[in-house]
Formats: sequence, structure tokens, C-alpha cells
Amino acid sequence: MNIFNLKTWVHYYVALLKRLGAFRFSLILAFAIISADSVLQMLLAYYFNEPLDIVVVSRSFILGLLITPWAVYFLTVVVGDLEEARQSLGHTVAKLQVLLKNDQQKTVALEHEIIEHQKSQCQLEEAAILIRSFLDTSPDLFFHRDLKGCFVSCNKAMEALTGKTEKQLIGLTPFDIYPEFYAKKVVERDQRVQDTQQEQIHEHWLHYPNGRQAYFEVRALPLYNSHKQCVGIIGFGRDITERKKHQEFLEKASRDKTTFISTISHELRTPLNGIVGLSRMLLDEQLSSEQIKHLKTIHMSAITLGNIFNDIVDLDKLDRRRLNLVSNHIDMFDFMSDLKSLAFIQTEQKGLTLRFEQNSVLPNYIDADDTRLRQVLWNLISNAVKFTKQGSVSLRCFCESEVNHQTRLCFEVQDSGIGIPEDQLDKIFAMYYQVKGNAHATGTGIGLAVSSQIVKAMGGELTVNSELGNGSIFKLCIPVDCPNNEPKQKAVLSTVPSLSILLVEDIELNIIVAKSLLEKLGHQVDSAENGKQALQKVADKDYQLILMDIQLPDMDGYQITTQLRQTHGDILPPIVALTANVFADKQQFIDQGMDDALGKPLSIEPLNEMIARLFVSTEQVEKSRALLPCKVQEKTEQLFDEVMLTELLDFLPVSVMLDNVALFAKMMPDYLQVLDSNMIAKDKNGIVSEAHKIKGAAGSVGLKRIQELSQKVQSPDLPAWWDNIDDWVELIKSQYQSDIIELKKWIVAHGS
Repeated sequence: MNIFNLKTWVHYYVALLKRLGAFRFSLILAFAIISADSVLQMLLAYYFNEPLDIVVVSRSFILGLLITPWAVYFLTVVVGDLEEARQSLGHTVAKLQVLLKNDQQKTVALEHEIIEHQKSQCQLEEAAILIRSFLDTSPDLFFHRDLKGCFVSCNKAMEALTGKTEKQLIGLTPFDIYPEFYAKKVVERDQRVQDTQQEQIHEHWLHYPNGRQAYFEVRALPLYNSHKQCVGIIGFGRDITERKKHQEFLEKASRDKTTFISTISHELRTPLNGIVGLSRMLLDEQLSSEQIKHLKTIHMSAITLGNIFNDIVDLDKLDRRRLNLVSNHIDMFDFMSDLKSLAFIQTEQKGLTLRFEQNSVLPNYIDADDTRLRQVLWNLISNAVKFTKQGSVSLRCFCESEVNHQTRLCFEVQDSGIGIPEDQLDKIFAMYYQVKGNAHATGTGIGLAVSSQIVKAMGGELTVNSELGNGSIFKLCIPVDCPNNEPKQKAVLSTVPSLSILLVEDIELNIIVAKSLLEKLGHQVDSAENGKQALQKVADKDYQLILMDIQLPDMDGYQITTQLRQTHGDILPPIVALTANVFADKQQFIDQGMDDALGKPLSIEPLNEMIARLFVSTEQVEKSRALLPCKVQEKTEQLFDEVMLTELLDFLPVSVMLDNVALFAKMMPDYLQVLDSNMIAKDKNGIVSEAHKIKGAAGSVGLKRIQELSQKVQSPDLPAWWDNIDDWVELIKSQYQSDIIELKKWIVAHGS
């Protein structure tokens, strides 16, 4: 311990003061001071060799006793106060230190909160940037509109669609960026979203600034704030053009299938029509009863074979719900006789016994679709014969009770063949189903399925009852009307005039059959095998009636009719369509410029009825008209407009010409992309507009073939425009690049 350290002595002083108290400490200190003073005086006297004066010492001692205690007490009190002040100050300092420590902790916490807040703010900003980047990079449209319908924000895809930036879009309404009709729908949908608080979905074609169209599925949803109040509309639009294109592809495939089936049916029926027509004509000749019987069998076999073709054709009709039924007046005696002949020819070939049973009195006449009824019965008889190796086939016909003033006509076809397992009876009418393990099942499995559908369409039912090894019984029941008497033939049928007729037909057999029938009825007939011949014959000679086949080698019947009407106008005689198309609906031919329509092969009664409708009501059937020859020029297809190109080469250098062609080649992909989008959208105006651009661009560089194809594409008034436009566009796509190559070669060759 350092004895000279004043601060240490002060601490001892204060500690002793606190231990003894102020009064006791003051007395002790005063006594110590007085004693010290006395000792000091004695030491000084001794040191200086002076005599010690007791009086002075006493006086000093007494004065010390009087003054020192008070001074010491005062000092002690002051020191005590100072100590208390020091202690209080120490407490205050301690408190301040605590407060400082708390403040430091709070400061640290506050700084931590600030740092966390800054981190959160950064994270929110990063999240906002990420969301914005996600929205901007998304190919889907995104937009936000307020309750007034004004745009608040959007993404890059929306900017690309509208051709406006987000800043330019803010404050605009749908009427400022969409066509009016679509803008109205958008506003109506937004209002429904606000009213119902539910999502609204719609699909629509939208236009890009360059004219390209895209098919979008647009979803509009309500936007809520923290109080769950709707404050606007947010929307998302997805480009589903590819889906639409695929849908169009499927629809086109369906149309192509229909066209294919129609074409195949036409080709298959052509030889059958010859058999039917010639056999019907032979039936009018003087033949023996046996010959007539055999000829009737040939005639009905050909008709029935055509009905078998209908099994395939009807699949498409059934798929598209287009199976049309007609009601014909059927002579039941003739119908049953034909049915027996058909059954006999089948059973005789396999050596089977044919039994025919009539279990009740049949009506003389019924009204039903005789073709469909015969088709179903022929299918049942054919199956019975096919699955019967030996034994018999029975055909029963009877009438059941009347329901709603209609007679229920029933047929049963029973065989003694292999039968059907019980567990497969419920599957026998399924499409393409064949009995498992049956070696005789060599067909397609569609006959019974189609027959069942036809019977249902006729309002009847087709059922089966069978036992394996003991044959089967198929029962067909349909409701029919039974008129009391045979309808009288129309009087006009016997008064139809003889006409000068032009037959437009490309199949020689069909020409022979139809011409023989028409001439036998007293008509004068000329024939044309294609469109060119037909146009020339009408120009060279006056005809009173034109029978027009639809499918011809050089052009279709509609195109011929259109050209004839454009050339000859009102003085043209009636044009009647001839078709073997099983989809034929008379109105569709009339809608495309024909005056009437007849099926092939020609039948006397429908033919006479048609002639009566068109001619009997007028006293003079011949129409006078001036001869207007139709010149059909053979035209060689040209790739370039050589005259124009030659003139351009006279004052333009080859390099400039080639640059123009290169610019055209660069522009074509964009033109075709926009054209494709309009094709998918079936936007006639868009197709015409874009084709017009292509035509102008092609014409400016001399690409004549592309120019002419584009002219066709931009001409919706052409006959069968929608039917041909796909082919024209494909020709443009497939030919323009090769034409450009040849054009460059031509320019280089003729410009040097």
C-alpha cells in the first residue's frame, strides 16, 4: 500500500467515520489532533532547545479543545455529506450505467430491427422484381384494371399484343385498344366479375399490330385488398392457338373422312348403278317368268350390295348424328317377294333350307324407310346364313298390337347355326365386336352395330335370343303407318314432255344406263364427259334440261354451273344435280346454284316428278336464247411476268432487281404466318387482306404464279372458295421459294 496516496487515506477516513459515527469520530479526531499538537510543540521545543512553557502548552491545549471538536465535527459533517453525495452519485451513475446498458441493448435491438426491416424490404423488392420478371417473361397475357375499367399495369406479352408500353396503357380503357364489339364484351365480363365475385373465362381471337391473330383463353378475376374488398380486375390470357389449330385439324380430318367415304361410295356405286339400271331396263322387256325372277334377284342383289356399303358409310353418319331417314310408301307384297328372293339366293349357295312364315295378316302398304329396313334385314339374313353350316334359316313376319295409331311390324330371322354364348349376348351389338373363338366371324363386326343404331333411329328395337350350339333368333320390331289404300299416281307423271337433255357424266357405264333410260322415256340426250365439253355443248346448242354430275375430272359440277350462269344468265335451262353421294341433301345443291337434285342411278318416278315440277306448269317449255359460244382457252402456267421483268431490266440494274427479290423472300415468312393465323381463325377479311399483300408483293417482283394463287385466295366470291383455299395456300407455301430461285436465275441470265 502506498502511504502517500491521499486517496487511500481519504477512504480510511471515510470508512472510520461511517463506522464510529460523526460525533464519536469528531471527539476522537479532536483528541488526536490536540494530542498531536501538544506532542509537536514538545518536539519543536526540544529540537530548537527552547524551554517548554507549560502555560503556552496549556493554552494551546485548551484552545484546541474549544475549537478543534467543532471544526472537526463540521469537517466530519461536510465529509459525511460529501460521502452521501458520492454514494448518491454512485447510485446515480449505476442507474445511468444501467440505463446506458438498457439503451445500448435497445439500440442494438433497434439496429437489429432496422437491419431486419432493410432485409425484409430488400426481400420484398427482390420478390417484386422476381414476380415482375416472371410476368414479363411469361408468354401469357397479364393485365390489371381498376373498377372504372382503366388499365393499371400489364406485362410484356400484353405490351406486344397491344403495341403499347405499360406507361402508355395506364389510364386507357378496353375501348381504346380493342375493336368496339369486343371491348363491349370485355366491359360486360368485368362487370360480371364485380357483381358475382367469380372468375369469368372466355376465348377470343386477338390481333397483334402486324396483323397476326392468336386465339386466347382469357380469365378475369376480382382483385381484393386487405379488407377483402374488390378493388379491381386482374386477368390472364393464354395463347391456345395450337390447341385451336389441333381442333381445326381434327375437324378437317373429320371432313376429309367424310369426303373420302363419299368418294369411295361414289366409286363403288358407279358399277352397281350400271347393274341396277340395266337390270331395271331389262325387267321392262318381254321375258319369261323364270328370267324375270332371276333378273329381279340380280336387281335386288345389286341394291342390297349398295346397302352393305352403307354399313361403312353409316358409321360416319352415326358419329355425326346425321343419319337421315325417309318415309316411303312400301308395297308389302313386293317387299316380301324381294326379301324372299334375296334370302333364297343366299341359302341356295350353302345348301340350306329356307323357311318363310307369315304368322298374321300383313298390311298391303306401309310407310317406312324401305332402304334402311331392307339393309337391316339383309344384314340379319346374311349373318344367319354365314353362321349356319347346315340346317335351315327361317324368316317370320307378323304384326303386333297397334300403339298410338301405328302398327308394330316385326320380323324374326332364325337359324340352326352355332349360336352365341350367353355371356356374349349383351356385347353382340357393340361396334367391331365379334364372338370370341368363332372361326366364321370373318367380317368387320360393324353390321349388327350399325343395324341396331338404324333400328333405334326408326323408333324400333333389335333383340337377340340364342343358345350356344342351337342357333339364334334375331327379332326386329318397328312402328309403321299403314295407309288404307294405294296412293294414286300423280296425273302429271303421264303428261311430262319430251325434252332435249344434256347429260354431264364422266363414267361411260353411267352414261349408257342413264341415256338408255332417258331415250326410252322419249327424251333426246347428248352427253359431255367433263366441264370443258359441257361448256362448249351448251354454247353450241339449246337444251331444255341439264343433268349435272358433281364429281368430274377437270372441275366440279358447281363450278360448271357457276360459269354457265355467268355466261348465259336467265336464258339458261334448269340444271339438276346428279349424285351418288349418300350424304346428299337436296337443299344443299339448291343452295349452291342447282335447280333440283336427283340420286343415281336414275329412277323413272323421281325423274318424272322432277320434270313435272320444272316443266308441266308452263305451256311452252322451250326457252329461246342467243347462241353464246364459250371459248375455253388452254393456258400454260407461267412462273414469271416476263414482259414486266424485261421492261424493268431496261432501266434497273440486275443488283437492284435481285435486292427486290431478296426483300420479297424476307417478307414472305411473316406474310404467311399472319395468313396462317387468319386461316385458323376463319377470318375471311383477314385472309383477303393478307393475300392481297402477298399478291401485290409477288406482282412487284414478277412472280406471276404466286400472284395468281394469291388472287384466288383473296377472292371469296369464287365457287367453293372455302373448299379450295387450303390447297391454294399450301401451293403458295410450297412453290414460292422454288419460284424465287428460278426468278433469280432468270434475272441473272437476261440481265447480263
